[in-house]
Amino acid sequence: MPLSPLRVIIPIFPEFTALDAIGPYEVLRMLPDAEVTFVAKTGGVMRTDSGMVGLHADATLGEVGSADILLVPGGWGTRALTRDEEMLTWVRAIHETTQWTTSVCTGSLVLAAAGLLDELDATTHWSAVETLEKLGARYTAERVVRQGKIVTAAGVSSGIDMALTLAGLIAGDDVAKAIQLAIEYDPQPPFDAGSPAKAGEQIIALNATLRDRRTVAVSR
Repeated sequence: MPLSPLRVIIPIFPEFTALDAIGPYEVLRMLPDAEVTFVAKTGGVMRTDSGMVGLHADATLGEVGSADILLVPGGWGTRALTRDEEMLTWVRAIHETTQWTTSVCTGSLVLAAAGLLDELDATTHWSAVETLEKLGARYTAERVVRQGKIVTAAGVSSGIDMALTLAGLIAGDDVAKAIQLAIEYDPQPPFDAGSPAKAGEQIIALNATLRDRRTVAVSR
Protein backbone atom coordinates (compact mmCIF):
# COMPACT_ATOMS: atom_id res chain seq x y z
CA MET A 1 0.00 0.00 0.00
CA PRO A 2 1.16 3.58 -0.64
CA LEU A 3 1.66 5.96 2.26
CA SER A 4 -1.73 6.93 3.68
CA PRO A 5 -4.04 8.50 2.94
CA LEU A 6 -4.79 7.10 -0.49
CA ARG A 7 -6.37 10.08 -2.22
CA VAL A 8 -9.08 9.14 -4.71
CA ILE A 9 -10.41 12.05 -6.75
CA ILE A 10 -13.61 11.73 -8.81
CA PRO A 11 -14.61 14.74 -10.91
CA ILE A 12 -18.33 15.12 -11.51
CA PHE A 13 -20.08 17.42 -13.95
CA PRO A 14 -23.53 18.10 -15.39
CA GLU A 15 -24.99 14.96 -17.00
CA PHE A 16 -22.55 12.40 -15.61
CA THR A 17 -23.78 8.81 -15.21
CA ALA A 18 -24.43 7.94 -11.58
CA LEU A 19 -23.19 4.34 -11.60
CA ASP A 20 -19.98 5.32 -13.41
CA ALA A 21 -19.00 7.25 -10.30
CA ILE A 22 -20.79 5.41 -7.50
CA GLY A 23 -19.88 1.86 -8.58
CA PRO A 24 -16.11 2.42 -8.37
CA TYR A 25 -16.59 4.63 -5.30
CA GLU A 26 -18.16 1.76 -3.37
CA VAL A 27 -15.08 -0.36 -4.11
CA LEU A 28 -12.30 2.18 -3.70
CA ARG A 29 -13.65 3.72 -0.50
CA MET A 30 -13.03 0.37 1.23
CA LEU A 31 -9.31 0.34 0.48
CA PRO A 32 -7.27 0.84 3.66
CA ASP A 33 -6.81 4.56 4.42
CA ALA A 34 -8.64 5.66 1.28
CA GLU A 35 -10.09 9.16 1.14
CA VAL A 36 -12.52 9.77 -1.71
CA THR A 37 -13.36 13.32 -2.80
CA PHE A 38 -15.88 14.31 -5.42
CA VAL A 39 -14.84 17.51 -7.19
CA ALA A 40 -16.47 19.82 -9.74
CA LYS A 41 -15.69 23.09 -11.47
CA THR A 42 -17.86 25.03 -9.03
CA GLY A 43 -18.45 22.53 -6.23
CA GLY A 44 -21.97 21.87 -4.99
CA VAL A 45 -24.52 19.50 -6.48
CA MET A 46 -24.09 18.08 -9.98
CA ARG A 47 -27.10 16.42 -11.59
CA THR A 48 -26.77 13.12 -13.45
CA ASP A 49 -27.65 12.52 -17.10
CA SER A 50 -31.12 11.37 -16.06
CA GLY A 51 -31.67 14.60 -14.17
CA MET A 52 -33.14 12.54 -11.34
CA VAL A 53 -30.09 12.24 -9.08
CA GLY A 54 -27.67 14.80 -7.70
CA LEU A 55 -24.25 14.21 -6.17
CA HIS A 56 -22.48 16.80 -4.03
CA ALA A 57 -18.93 17.86 -4.85
CA ASP A 58 -17.02 18.83 -1.72
CA ALA A 59 -14.19 20.60 -3.57
CA THR A 60 -13.58 22.63 -6.71
CA LEU A 61 -10.99 21.88 -9.36
CA GLY A 62 -8.83 24.70 -8.08
CA GLU A 63 -8.76 23.19 -4.60
CA VAL A 64 -7.39 19.84 -5.79
CA GLY A 65 -3.89 19.80 -7.25
CA SER A 66 -2.89 16.15 -6.93
CA ALA A 67 -4.27 12.65 -6.47
CA ASP A 68 -3.18 9.07 -6.04
CA ILE A 69 -6.12 7.90 -8.15
CA LEU A 70 -8.00 10.03 -10.66
CA LEU A 71 -11.27 8.47 -11.81
CA VAL A 72 -13.23 10.17 -14.58
CA PRO A 73 -16.81 8.89 -14.95
CA GLY A 74 -18.77 9.01 -18.17
CA GLY A 75 -22.18 10.25 -19.22
CA TRP A 76 -23.66 12.60 -21.81
CA GLY A 77 -21.78 15.48 -20.19
CA THR A 78 -18.41 14.15 -21.32
CA ARG A 79 -19.04 15.43 -24.85
CA ALA A 80 -18.95 19.01 -23.60
CA LEU A 81 -15.89 18.25 -21.46
CA THR A 82 -13.90 17.18 -24.51
CA ARG A 83 -14.02 20.86 -25.51
CA ASP A 84 -13.64 22.32 -22.01
CA GLU A 85 -10.04 23.50 -21.78
CA GLU A 86 -10.30 24.26 -18.06
CA MET A 87 -11.25 20.67 -17.29
CA LEU A 88 -8.73 19.22 -19.76
CA THR A 89 -5.89 21.31 -18.34
CA TRP A 90 -6.83 20.15 -14.83
CA VAL A 91 -6.94 16.49 -15.93
CA ARG A 92 -3.47 16.79 -17.50
CA ALA A 93 -2.07 18.39 -14.34
CA ILE A 94 -3.60 15.81 -11.99
CA HIS A 95 -2.41 12.98 -14.25
CA GLU A 96 1.17 14.15 -13.68
CA THR A 97 0.76 13.42 -9.96
CA THR A 98 -1.19 10.14 -10.00
CA GLN A 99 -0.27 6.56 -9.38
CA TRP A 100 -3.33 5.60 -11.43
CA THR A 101 -5.39 7.59 -13.93
CA THR A 102 -8.66 5.87 -14.75
CA SER A 103 -11.98 6.28 -16.51
CA VAL A 104 -15.34 4.58 -16.79
CA CYS A 105 -17.49 4.48 -19.91
CA THR A 106 -17.20 7.72 -21.91
CA GLY A 107 -14.91 9.18 -19.28
CA SER A 108 -12.19 7.86 -21.58
CA LEU A 109 -13.22 10.52 -24.10
CA VAL A 110 -12.07 13.14 -21.61
CA LEU A 111 -8.73 11.41 -21.09
CA ALA A 112 -8.33 11.15 -24.86
CA ALA A 113 -9.24 14.81 -25.43
CA ALA A 114 -6.60 15.72 -22.84
CA GLY A 115 -4.04 13.86 -24.95
CA LEU A 116 -3.47 11.08 -22.44
CA LEU A 117 -4.56 8.22 -24.71
CA ASP A 118 -2.72 9.11 -27.91
CA GLU A 119 -1.92 5.83 -29.72
CA LEU A 120 -2.78 3.82 -26.58
CA ASP A 121 -5.22 0.94 -26.27
CA ALA A 122 -8.36 2.01 -24.42
CA THR A 123 -12.01 1.16 -24.05
CA THR A 124 -15.28 3.03 -23.67
CA HIS A 125 -19.01 2.50 -24.07
CA TRP A 126 -19.67 0.63 -27.30
CA SER A 127 -21.68 3.55 -28.69
CA ALA A 128 -18.71 5.93 -28.38
CA VAL A 129 -16.03 3.89 -30.16
CA GLU A 130 -15.81 6.14 -33.20
CA THR A 131 -15.47 9.25 -31.05
CA LEU A 132 -12.75 7.67 -28.94
CA GLU A 133 -10.73 6.74 -32.00
CA LYS A 134 -11.13 10.21 -33.50
CA LEU A 135 -9.60 11.56 -30.29
CA GLY A 136 -6.47 9.48 -30.83
CA ALA A 137 -6.95 6.25 -28.86
CA ARG A 138 -7.02 2.67 -30.17
CA TYR A 139 -10.31 1.10 -29.16
CA THR A 140 -10.01 -2.33 -27.58
CA ALA A 141 -13.16 -4.38 -27.04
CA GLU A 142 -12.32 -5.44 -23.49
CA ARG A 143 -14.07 -4.69 -20.24
CA VAL A 144 -10.96 -3.29 -18.56
CA VAL A 145 -7.84 -2.08 -20.40
CA ARG A 146 -4.59 -1.20 -18.66
CA GLN A 147 -1.83 0.82 -20.35
CA GLY A 148 0.86 1.62 -17.83
CA LYS A 149 -0.77 3.67 -15.08
CA ILE A 150 -3.85 4.42 -17.20
CA VAL A 151 -6.81 2.07 -16.79
CA THR A 152 -10.00 2.47 -18.79
CA ALA A 153 -13.27 0.61 -18.31
CA ALA A 154 -16.03 -0.02 -20.84
CA GLY A 155 -19.66 0.93 -20.24
CA VAL A 156 -21.18 1.82 -16.86
CA SER A 157 -21.19 -1.45 -14.85
CA SER A 158 -17.62 -2.28 -15.92
CA GLY A 159 -16.45 0.47 -13.58
CA ILE A 160 -16.89 -1.99 -10.73
CA ASP A 161 -14.63 -4.50 -12.51
CA MET A 162 -12.06 -1.77 -13.07
CA ALA A 163 -12.14 -0.67 -9.45
CA LEU A 164 -11.72 -4.24 -8.20
CA THR A 165 -8.81 -4.69 -10.62
CA LEU A 166 -7.27 -1.53 -9.20
CA ALA A 167 -7.89 -2.69 -5.63
CA GLY A 168 -5.98 -5.89 -6.36
CA LEU A 169 -3.05 -3.99 -7.87
CA ILE A 170 -2.90 -1.58 -4.92
CA ALA A 171 -3.69 -3.76 -1.92
CA GLY A 172 -3.41 -7.34 -3.16
CA ASP A 173 -5.89 -9.87 -4.45
CA ASP A 174 -7.18 -10.91 -1.03
CA VAL A 175 -8.18 -7.36 -0.13
CA ALA A 176 -9.87 -6.98 -3.51
CA LYS A 177 -11.72 -10.25 -2.98
CA ALA A 178 -12.84 -9.13 0.48
CA ILE A 179 -14.21 -5.91 -1.03
CA GLN A 180 -15.98 -7.93 -3.73
CA LEU A 181 -17.57 -10.01 -1.00
CA ALA A 182 -18.55 -6.91 0.97
CA ILE A 183 -20.52 -5.51 -1.96
CA GLU A 184 -21.72 -9.02 -2.91
CA TYR A 185 -20.58 -8.49 -6.48
CA ASP A 186 -21.54 -11.85 -7.94
CA PRO A 187 -23.17 -11.04 -11.29
CA GLN A 188 -25.76 -13.49 -12.55
CA PRO A 189 -27.80 -11.42 -15.02
CA PRO A 190 -31.15 -12.80 -16.18
CA PHE A 191 -30.27 -12.01 -19.80
CA ASP A 192 -27.16 -12.30 -21.97
CA ALA A 193 -27.44 -9.02 -23.86
CA GLY A 194 -24.69 -6.94 -22.29
CA SER A 195 -22.75 -6.26 -25.49
CA PRO A 196 -23.74 -5.47 -29.09
CA ALA A 197 -22.36 -8.81 -30.23
CA LYS A 198 -24.68 -10.65 -27.85
CA ALA A 199 -27.72 -8.39 -28.03
CA GLY A 200 -28.36 -8.53 -31.78
CA GLU A 201 -29.70 -5.92 -34.18
CA GLN A 202 -33.27 -5.83 -32.83
CA ILE A 203 -32.15 -5.04 -29.26
CA ILE A 204 -29.57 -2.52 -30.50
CA ALA A 205 -32.34 -0.71 -32.38
CA LEU A 206 -34.58 -0.77 -29.31
CA ASN A 207 -31.71 0.60 -27.24
CA ALA A 208 -31.38 3.53 -29.63
CA THR A 209 -35.09 4.27 -29.29
CA LEU A 210 -34.92 4.21 -25.51
CA ARG A 211 -31.85 6.48 -25.51
CA ASP A 212 -33.60 8.96 -27.81
CA ARG A 213 -36.62 9.08 -25.50
CA ARG A 214 -34.39 9.61 -22.49
CA THR A 215 -32.57 12.48 -24.19
CA VAL A 216 -35.84 14.21 -25.04
CA ALA A 217 -37.12 13.76 -21.49
CA VAL A 218 -33.98 15.23 -19.93
CA SER A 219 -33.96 18.23 -22.29
CA ARG A 220 -37.48 19.27 -21.35
